[in-house]
Amino acid sequence: MYERSINVESSPSNNEHIDEEMVKMEVNLDDVPGEWLGYVMDLLFEAGANDVFYTPIYMKKNRPGVLLQLLLTRHKIDRMKEILFKETTTLGVRYYPLTVHRLERQFKSVETSWGPLTVKEGYYDGKLVQVAPEYEECKEIARIHNIPLKRVYEQVWKTINND
Repeated sequence: MYERSINVESSPSNNEHIDEEMVKMEVNLDDVPGEWLGYVMDLLFEAGANDVFYTPIYMKKNRPGVLLQLLLTRHKIDRMKEILFKETTTLGVRYYPLTVHRLERQFKSVETSWGPLTVKEGYYDGKLVQVAPEYEECKEIARIHNIPLKRVYEQVWKTINND
């Protein structure tokens, strides 16, 4: 069984924070083409947004729209507002502080029949509570070997559970 404990205080932080003060910024959009949304998401990530996501909503007069939300650090507020005002049709941006709690993370290499792949481990209170294969590596293996992505994940999980 794949089970480990670590001393979180003595482990490397990998630039992760246990509790981090962040800002959630959001805009409602009901007149933006879908192609623009992908472009805006790319710009926001390139400018340093920690996360960007969309939710379908209904707005005034029962118009379908999109709630664009992003998480960022406080010092990036002005840059994100600039992108949203220049690249979308919004006339207003809402933002407010929040606290994000992140698990301490470590990365481990596991051996598969396709070679080594990275798994991310998440620790809470020094105990392993999450293990996830690195998606980009699994996706690349699936493409190179022309196999289903789920097969790569299955082998990584099997390898993890046999450790």
